[in-house]
Amino acid sequence: MFKFLKKKGVDNDFYAFAKGTVVTLDKVPDQVFAQKLMGDGFAIELIEGKIYAPVSGELKVVFPTGHAYGIETKAGLSILIHIGIDTVELDGKGFLIKVKQGDTVKRGDLLAEVDLDYLKDKNKPTITPLIFTSGEKIKLLSENKTVTKDDKNLFEFI
Repeated sequence: MFKFLKKKGVDNDFYAFAKGTVVTLDKVPDQVFAQKLMGDGFAIELIEGKIYAPVSGELKVVFPTGHAYGIETKAGLSILIHIGIDTVELDGKGFLIKVKQGDTVKRGDLLAEVDLDYLKDKNKPTITPLIFTSGEKIKLLSENKTVTKDDKNLFEFI
């Protein structure tokens, strides 16, 4: 179905974007994500406050508040990483942005640092969805597994 994913020379290996526990989107306490209204994907319940690029590509979106990042790969896949839930309300507090919109990132590059204690103090869930905004569907292979940025094969495209 997605033959473009197999193009030679294109890095389509997705890795975990943070240290934490992988969960299905229906576990995300936000209906937009849980009902996949923005697209399919998965989430990580953060254990550590560092967010990495799960794949190489161009940063198409870096929200000024530091809570969300959009990456487009050379193969044309678009993803959105949304750190926590309702964290836009924090107006950037608790987030340290390490990149800027338009940057080209390599898989494993640090995108942001997040003060998880601050988020918890503000009653913001630290569960962090990764959404395929370009429409791909996935089968999650690593539900409830604790991962780091060096783990891959968390899912497969269907």
